[in-house]
Amino acid sequence: MGENASFWESLIYAHPTCTTWKQEAEGSIYHLASILFVVGFMGGSGFFGLLYVFSLLGLGFLCSSVWAWLDVCAADIFSWNFVLFAICFVQFIYVTYQVRSVAFDREFQELYSALFQPLGISLTVYRKIVLCCDAEVITLEKEHCYAMQGKTPIDKLSLLVSGRIRVTVDGEFLHYIFPLQFLDSPEWDSLRPTEEGIFQVTLTAETDCRYVAWRRKKLYLLFAKHRFISRLFSILIGSDIAEKLYALNDRVHVGQGFRYDIRLPNFYHVALPEPPPVQPSPRSHRLQRGSPRRKPAALTNCGSFLTP
Repeated sequence: MGENASFWESLIYAHPTCTTWKQEAEGSIYHLASILFVVGFMGGSGFFGLLYVFSLLGLGFLCSSVWAWLDVCAADIFSWNFVLFAICFVQFIYVTYQVRSVAFDREFQELYSALFQPLGISLTVYRKIVLCCDAEVITLEKEHCYAMQGKTPIDKLSLLVSGRIRVTVDGEFLHYIFPLQFLDSPEWDSLRPTEEGIFQVTLTAETDCRYVAWRRKKLYLLFAKHRFISRLFSILIGSDIAEKLYALNDRVHVGQGFRYDIRLPNFYHVALPEPPPVQPSPRSHRLQRGSPRRKPAALTNCGSFLTP
């Protein structure tokens, strides 16, 4: 313990304390470096935040190097500041390369700005999502079918970028699908990863449409590698299904008053019409003369009953 105490005492008290302070201030280069450090540490997150931080910190370390070389004339101070400047410069170049490598086409950039950026999704995560669909936007011409009832297998998940899709069943209109909505979210949600199925509705392009499609197996592999992307799609698909449920004002009616959503066969909504109240016949309340006066069971709680 004594040796440890002497070590710390020598480490703290070995250097002489400052008895006199320098009266004149340091040069403008030193103060400029300090200002750059203060402003640089106010940067945010993300690629552009990193570019902001590394650029200002690099300039601050460069000014400190110049100050150490010209005013202080200290080789060690100059060396450390110059090394830190070089590190910030290399980091700035690396982040710039990353920003250029995640550049997308116009439609994918608009999709990111409209759907993923408001949720706080970074460009690196969005890049993985785009690569999963091979960075391809598919065109569907007017009056062409994306899926046909009872024929098209459910093997992908698609997101409409532009245009309008009409959803019908047995030739009857159900609802429309608009941009930034999934084309087959109910079908996707109704199947497990190991199950297969076919569309129970027909999806037809009302106008020239553009959409992005992720293959089912490839997307599940992406979910297995990145749980965050899996939760993200789960939220987006759930919200999309809720919007479609609100859009389905016209329900399909079957016998005995049952109603169900044709696109979500697992969610049944039973709305049996209430039977009209049965009006008792006056003859049922009359008692025959000579018979014992017994109050009917249905009228036991009534204050009075009809007599002949």
